[in-house]
Amino acid sequence: MIYRSKAPLRIGLAGGGTDVSPYSDLYGGAILNATISLYARASIEPLSDGKIVFESADRREQLSYDAVYPLPLDGKLDILKGVINRIHKDYGGLPSCGFRLTTYVDAPPGSGLGTSSTLVVAVLGAFAEWLKLPLGEYDMAHLAYSIEREDLQQAGGKQDQYAATFGGVNFMEFYGGDKVIVNPLRIKEVHLHELENNLVLFYTSTSRLSSTIISEQQKNVTDKKDDSIAAMHHLKEQAVMMKEALLRGTIDKIGDILDYGFEYKKQMAKGITNPQLDEIYEAARKAGASGGKISGAGGGGFMIFYCPKNTRFKVVDALSSFGGDVKRYTFTHHGIQTWSI
Repeated sequence: MIYRSKAPLRIGLAGGGTDVSPYSDLYGGAILNATISLYARASIEPLSDGKIVFESADRREQLSYDAVYPLPLDGKLDILKGVINRIHKDYGGLPSCGFRLTTYVDAPPGSGLGTSSTLVVAVLGAFAEWLKLPLGEYDMAHLAYSIEREDLQQAGGKQDQYAATFGGVNFMEFYGGDKVIVNPLRIKEVHLHELENNLVLFYTSTSRLSSTIISEQQKNVTDKKDDSIAAMHHLKEQAVMMKEALLRGTIDKIGDILDYGFEYKKQMAKGITNPQLDEIYEAARKAGASGGKISGAGGGGFMIFYCPKNTRFKVVDALSSFGGDVKRYTFTHHGIQTWSI
């Protein structure tokens, strides 16, 4: 048997960064995001030789270990080993026969679409399919968060794990004590089609280490830096503004809402933008985009631009001069999906 899973990546539309502790613990956070047709995929094939084989197909990395737990966290595919170690610890051990774990992510690491967290969810999903683990949606998302933030000590927020698990367009609320509320939005298909048509997803061909930006953001809250905290308050308001625009169908307001949020996001921490990204942003605006943002923590990766009416074609043409790549996508309604063959 082969046990498979796929979990969707996400576009963060509003509120980005307010899901990160300690801000979310102290003030409550809110984010609006939507999953798209780019995925993290995982497959497990049981073996009979007592070996654990990792194949990260997109990174072209392969590792092999004896099936002795816990696996060493040595900087080599630790995110996969972290999942396995936690499953072994929490669910009474893994079969001694060994297995091959093959993974693939449709976007590069550090690109701002939640790749690492989505990969954790996908791997958890494949193991849940194999071992029949009793994991509901909230359980799986929280477990993925705990593996990344507690076991592996990787800085970051909470939205990506919940987006990958639930799927669709969601307004998410974050509170102290790891309390998360996922509110699926019932948006008319015509409005989703228009948003999909008008929202350009552009890969800048750069990546960044999000943990550096996020760590500074966390420090700014801990140190009570008023400008940074005020900026996060505005981003939380942006999430509410985005929710109302989508539900009411006032889609062409979204560019202005994105621009509003981007101005405040740049005040959260250093390194969120840079001269190259600012130049890309201004070129898109000049070509007809009414607003946009950097996806994820910032510093590189993907950017999104809202292009009203038929301006997307001029915007795409303007972006071509920067050597990046416009990525086609569709919105998805499903989160993590698993199956076996």
